[in-house]
Amino acid sequence: MLRVEVVHQPSCVALPDELVARAVRLALPDREGEVSVAIVDDQQIRQLNSRYLGHDYPTDVLSFALEAREGYIEGEIVCSAQTAQSAAAQWGWPAEHELLWYVVHGALHLAGYDDQTSEGRQAMRGREQEILAALGLPPPVHAA
Repeated sequence: MLRVEVVHQPSCVALPDELVARAVRLALPDREGEVSVAIVDDQQIRQLNSRYLGHDYPTDVLSFALEAREGYIEGEIVCSAQTAQSAAAQWGWPAEHELLWYVVHGALHLAGYDDQTSEGRQAMRGREQEILAALGLPPPVHAA
């Protein structure tokens, strides 16, 4: 079974741990192991983005695969609640939906999806929409 641990820093957007865990499990079906999901603020994700990717700005989500092999995954997903709140206001949908989309996106990166090419991005967006629909959410209007 895939164990999902959720850690919330003081946040402007709240998601139930069970919903976050379900989203991760839908993105990583038939996997065993452990995935941690941290919901942080822009300052914290900016520090991680700078430290690990050399980008000195906040971002929406970061994923770190610590160990991945057939049927097994250990990884970390870090999402910015502040970025979700800002983006959701811009696009006119709930911040909780935006943040859950980040969780799904990060989990799909752990599953091996890559959005750096148009073909990869199209496959990833399709899978995101399937998972969000399974969670009862509409697709994000700004997912392109």
